[in-house]
Parts: sequence; C-alpha cells; structure tokens
Amino acid sequence: MDISKQILAYIKITRPLNVILTFFVVIVAAYISQNKNLDLPFVILASLAAALTAAAGNIINDIYDIETDKISHPQRSLVVNTISKKQAWYYYLFINCASVFIAASLSSVLLTLVFVVTFLLFIYSAYLKRLPLIGNISIALITATAFIYGGFVADNPAVAIIPAGFAFLINLIREIVKDVQDIEGDSILKYRTFPIIFGIDKSNRIISLLIVLLLGATFYPFLTHLYKIEYFLIVMIFINPLLVLCTKFLFDEKKVNRYSIVSSLLKFNMLIGLMAIWFGR
Repeated sequence: MDISKQILAYIKITRPLNVILTFFVVIVAAYISQNKNLDLPFVILASLAAALTAAAGNIINDIYDIETDKISHPQRSLVVNTISKKQAWYYYLFINCASVFIAASLSSVLLTLVFVVTFLLFIYSAYLKRLPLIGNISIALITATAFIYGGFVADNPAVAIIPAGFAFLINLIREIVKDVQDIEGDSILKYRTFPIIFGIDKSNRIISLLIVLLLGATFYPFLTHLYKIEYFLIVMIFINPLLVLCTKFLFDEKKVNRYSIVSSLLKFNMLIGLMAIWFGR
C-alpha cells in the first residue's frame, strides 16, 4: 500500500478536526479560568494530552463501529481496510500511553482525569453508545469535561462550569443528530438508539427542544455579568442565528442531507462559541 495513503488513514481515523478542537477547548478553558499567570508550556502539554485522549476515543469508536460504518460511513479507514483492526488497536494503545505519559509528567489531577475519560470513552464505545439517550448523554458529558479539565489546568475549575454546560448541550444535540444520520446501519445491527426506538419525528422534536434550551442558556452569562458585551454580540450575530437555522433544516424534508448539514453547522458553532467565550471573558 502507498505509504502516504497509510499515513493519511492513520490521521483520518483520529478525526483530526475533533482533536484540534479539543486542543483549543482546553487552552481556552485554562485561560478563561486563570486567576494567576499560567505557564504556557504546561498549558500546551496539558492540551496535547487531552487532544490525544480524544484521538484515542475516536479510534476505539471506529473499532467498535466497523459493521455499522459499512452502511453509514463506508469511506472510513477500517471499513476500506487502509488500516487493519489489529493496527487500529495498537494505534489506540500507543496514543493512550502517550496521553497518560504527558499527563503524568504534569500533575496527578490531570493524570486522574485522563485515566477516567479514557475509561469512559472505552465503555461508551463498547456498551453505552447503543443505548437510547444514555449513550448520547454519556458522550456529551465526556466531551464537556474538556472544559473542566482546562479549569483544573488553571487550578480554578469552577469558572469552567458554564462553558462546560454549553458544551454538554450542543454535543448532546449533535449526538442525537448523528444517530439519525446512522439510523439505517444501526437498524440493521439492531442497535437501540433513540431514533430507532422513538422515530425520526420525535428525535427532531427532542433536538429542537434542546436547541431552544441552548438558545435560552446563551443569555445567562451576559445577563448575570459573567461575560462581557463581546460575548453577547458574537452569540447574537453568529451562534443563535445558526442554531435557528439548524432547527429549520431539521424539518426541511426537501434536503436529503439535512442532518449532515445540521451536524456540520453545530460543529462550526462550537468553534464560534469558543471565540465568544474567549473574547467575552
């Protein structure tokens, strides 16, 4: 096999955009939580450990999802066999060891968090993912811990609770959207996801309800003077209009790929949300 294709496959299986997003989430969380000057190399290494943990989580997810990905995501590396399952397991263990080594060199608290998240990501991929809403809530909570982790990097985790709450809600929404996207493959393999048990219409209503909840929550930090006007402007000009647009696409049956569009918009909104918190804090 062409070595460049193999390298690309190893990069793709980690979901590099998600990994980069996790890296910057921790940096943002650390700096908005700081109550003293932070050591930049320490913050970067801590962010790298978190990013590697996320990368390993994506790999184990693909390992357990090979059968459903043959239907829902046939282009993925394990499905097209650019990486074998055995190679993926070795890669997963290597990246986890790297993240644990980095975290251990920084602090016992960060090491503990990396261990806990690594364990939870494994349990999620192996068991929880196929359970209605439990799997969605689990991965949303795990994703939100990146902010709490960043708060611990700055020794001030309480400040990271609000952005962690936002991260929980938007990731919960996106996970249900992804389950709707994967409904065909999950149905064949008899997974018990929320859209399979309750249907697409109820899933759309749950997603819409969560979006409304998130829209309302975005006002809280500004109204309570936790975040400045810069946060509010970014939220009102970019984030909330995109959330409304997501709701519109959910019920636009003319768009065959509407759930893919909504998923992409939500991911883009996460990036803008980081900017809003960064400039508003």
